[in-house]
Formats: sequence, structure tokens, C-alpha cells
Amino acid sequence: MQFEIEHSPPPVPERRNLWQSTHDLLRVFSPSERLALYVLSITLALSAFVLLAEVNNLVSNRIPAAGGTLVEGGVGVPRFVNPVLATTPIDQDLTTLIYSGLLRPGSGGEYVPDAAYAYDISEDGTIYTFHLREGLTFHDGEPLTSADVLFTVALAQNPDIKSPRRADWEGVAVAAPDEHTVVFTLPHAYAPFLENATLGILPRHVWADVAAEEFPFHALNTRPIGSGPYALSDAVFDSTGAPTAYKLEAFSDFALGSPHISTIVYRAYPNEDALRRAAEDGDIDSFVAASPKTVPRELQEQGEFIRIPQTRVFGIFLNQNHAPVLTDASVRHALDAAVDKESLVGQILGGFGSALHSPIPYAVLPGSVAGAASSSAPGETEDRAEAARQILSRGGWTYSEQTASTSAAWTKGETTLSITLATADAEELVATAHAVAEAWRAIGVPTEVQIYPLQEFTQNVLRPRQYDAILFGEAVGRSLDLFPFWHSSQRNDPGLNLSLYTNADADRILASARASTDREKRETLIRDFLETIAADDPAVFLYSPEIAYLVPSYLQGIEIGPLSTPSERFWGVHEWYRDTERVWDIFTQ
Repeated sequence: MQFEIEHSPPPVPERRNLWQSTHDLLRVFSPSERLALYVLSITLALSAFVLLAEVNNLVSNRIPAAGGTLVEGGVGVPRFVNPVLATTPIDQDLTTLIYSGLLRPGSGGEYVPDAAYAYDISEDGTIYTFHLREGLTFHDGEPLTSADVLFTVALAQNPDIKSPRRADWEGVAVAAPDEHTVVFTLPHAYAPFLENATLGILPRHVWADVAAEEFPFHALNTRPIGSGPYALSDAVFDSTGAPTAYKLEAFSDFALGSPHISTIVYRAYPNEDALRRAAEDGDIDSFVAASPKTVPRELQEQGEFIRIPQTRVFGIFLNQNHAPVLTDASVRHALDAAVDKESLVGQILGGFGSALHSPIPYAVLPGSVAGAASSSAPGETEDRAEAARQILSRGGWTYSEQTASTSAAWTKGETTLSITLATADAEELVATAHAVAEAWRAIGVPTEVQIYPLQEFTQNVLRPRQYDAILFGEAVGRSLDLFPFWHSSQRNDPGLNLSLYTNADADRILASARASTDREKRETLIRDFLETIAADDPAVFLYSPEIAYLVPSYLQGIEIGPLSTPSERFWGVHEWYRDTERVWDIFTQ
């Protein structure tokens, strides 16, 4: 008999997923145990997250993120977006964004490489050799070489072009030994020449066939092609053909690296009021205020005001040739001592500026020179008028009180002290002139204020030097070349020595400073000059204004040093950014 035994397969365990298993396990726990488990689990997860975040922070860096748009506004109509022709603020703004030069001003007053990665100066200071980077291109992809630099300088030198930069290049010989080398030979040593090397470079292949007489009227002046941080991608024109807005895109092949902000939209407005309304309506993100004190508080609260010092000096220049009474040193010292310059900054500039007691703005003074500049400042006194009167008395002047037949007056021998102060018809100049006149009248000096329309002021007063005292501004610049303003050879037009100042020691110092490329030697010479001019008091230095630049609070990376013109705020625009991101160190090395 045979038996067959059935072998049943072993039972297959029921498959349970992790969630079911965990759920069964949790049913075993009491409510308090489950709560404790939940708390511990959440704590573990948070701890792991924090630990990972800390590890990420240790092995990564926060860097500017690429992207975003900045909408800038300006006043005027772009006509010459061309470095050889630009003169108006709006043209200069766009030119700075679109073009690059051999060098670029840094935020600390120095010059940093741009199209040129290095330069050499001969021992005698007359030969400057610049070495261009390889692989440079214009926005249209064509290569940038030494030939483009030679072409641009030749345009600036051409009298038929009428470039405002022509004087900078007068007498300079230019040569290009190869595609990546440019040699400038100067007729004599000139230390501030490096500033000339910031001139934007024009593309020769685009402009070569444009005749001189057609140059200022060519369409390329409003449809520019450069090699700077931003390239023109689109433009809006009104019915007359005038541009009203430019859309600029970051140029990835810019010599100093692709800018972080992807797009800049620059919009043009007919006047300051329209610009301010655009800011109030949110149509623009940033703008330079022509008169900072008039900007509504709401706008100031929406963004941030960056206060930027200017390399400009405003003062009253005393013409001793036209008014013999000013040859008396005590008169010049008294006129200076009577003026409350800090008060002028508050009342006239709304606090956007600094008081001056020297021909150099404090913002651009080398540290070793600052003491000499401030040494000429009058000491603090409760009554400036009384201090000024004492200076006149010590100088031999006698004050006669008003009588029935005579007016109050300071006299010395047969000379009676009075003065006429002239200036141009600009709001801040007029307000300053009247404030100074009041201060001088308070010490008993009759003062007449004469206001002229700008063109008449320039032609009939400034150039022929027909004034006792003139209130005006001078753009000293970052190079601190004071030669044009104070050397005796510059007393007559077109020189800028408005005080007609003559001092043999000052002439020697200024000529040496202009020729020296040694920084320490230049600083020593500047200090000597400031001490010399402080003793002579040929002018009443008043203030150096600041630029108020309204920017959105999220904009970062802005480092702006003292500026000669507002457009220079864009020299470091490629480093601005809106957001940041973390990148592991291995990807940033």
C-alpha cells in the first residue's frame, strides 16, 4: 500500500510596509510614550537640519547672485552716448555704462586695470606704455586691439571733431608696436595723465568710414557699441527720433568679468520734477538728485541715500588786480573769518556737503596732508563778526560809526573798505552769495551782490576777469592737479586761476607736483602748497557739495569714492548685485 503525503508549502509571511510596522509598534506605546517619541523625532530632524546647514556654511561661501534688473532715471535727452563727445550728465551716465577705457577709477581714488591689465611709466615720466588684455571684444563680437585705442585718441585730438577731451591729449604722440601694446609719449612729465587713460574706446571697424563733419550727427551716437560692462539691447525713441529709454544687458565678455545685475533700464526725463514723480510712482529704482534737500521725505524712506563726496570746490575768489583794497592781507583774512561755512552747508546744501578751508576737498585729501588743510581753519568763536573786526583793527583799519552825514565804514588812510560780489544765476550760488554778503555786512563791510545769467557771466565777467570777488566752483578732480587753478601762468582766460594768484614759491611747488609720479613726493609738495596758500588767503573757500544717490535698499556691493562727475558712480557697476547665493568652496577656487 502506498501512501502519498501532501507537502503544503509553508505559509508566506504577510508583507508589511514600514508605515504599517511603525503604526503597529506605536499602538503598543502609551499616549505619553508616543508624545515623547514625536518630540524626540522632531528634535532629531531639526538637529540634523541645523547640522547640515552648519556644515554647508563651513564648506561654502555667500557670493553675489547673477540676475535682476535695475531701473535708473536721468534728466535730459541722450545725444552723444560717445566718450569723445559726451558732456551732459545723461550722456556721461550711458557712456560710462557702455564703454571701457584702458583704466578704470577705483573707489579709493586709484586707477585699476580695465582693457589694459598693466602699464609702465618711464623714469622721466614722459612715456606711458599700456599692455592690453588678450581676447578682448566689443559688444558686436569684433576684437578690441591697440588700433582701436589709436583711432579713439586721434578722434579726440582732431580739431574738426570738437571733442571736450581734446585738451587732455594735446601734444601726446601715440604708437602701437603690436596689437596688445599702446605707447603714449608726452611732451613733458605730467603725473595726472593716468586719468586720460579712462577715456572710453570706440570700435574702429564701426566708425572708420564716418567723416569728421558727420561724426556728431551719426546714428551711432544714440545706438552705441562699446566694450564696457553693459551692451545696448533695445532702445525706445519718441516721435522726433530722440531716445527716451535704453535697455542694457550685462556683457559676459567684459574685461573685469560679467556684471552681476543682468539688466539695467535707463529712462530719460525732461526735468527734475518728472524724474522725482517717476521715483514716487515706482517707475524707476534709482536716480541722482540734482538738489538733495528738495527730495521728498517719502522717497528718502523708500530707499537709501548714498552720500557721495565730490571733488569740487566752491569759494569766493578775490581779484586783487581789480580791487586794490584786497591787496591788504588783513582784509582777506577778515573776509574769510567772518563766514560761517558750516552754516552754509546746512542752510544752502541741506547738509549734503562739507565746509572747506583749503582748495582741496577733504574727501580726496591724502591722510598725510589733512593736517595742513585744516590748519588754516579759523578757530571756533562765539562771534565771528567780532573776530573779523579785530583782524581789521590789527591791520590798521579804523571803523567809523554812522552819522547824519556819513555811513558807517572801515577806512585806512584815504581808502574805504567795500566790495562787490559777482556770481551766476544758479539757485545755490545766489543763496550762497547773499548769505556771505550778509556776513560781510555784519562786520561793517558794504557788499553789493551782482547776479548774471550764466552766458553773460562767463563772457563778460569770468573770462575778462572783471570782478572784485567772484563766487564759483572748480572741479579739482581725483588727480589733485592744482596747477590750472593756482599757477600764475593760468591767471588769464582760458586759465582757471580766478584769484589771479601769484606766488613764486607756489609756482615752483605746483610745477614739481604736476611732474612727479612719486606719490610720497607729491603729497609732500601738496602739503607745502596748502601751507603757502593758507598764509596768503587769496580766496574764501566755502564748501564741497555731496551727491545724493537714491538707490533701492536691496542693492548691494556699492562702493563709491569721491566723484568728479555724477556719472563716475557707475565705474564699479559690474560689482553691484541684488541677491546672494551660497556656493561650495570647491566651485569658487
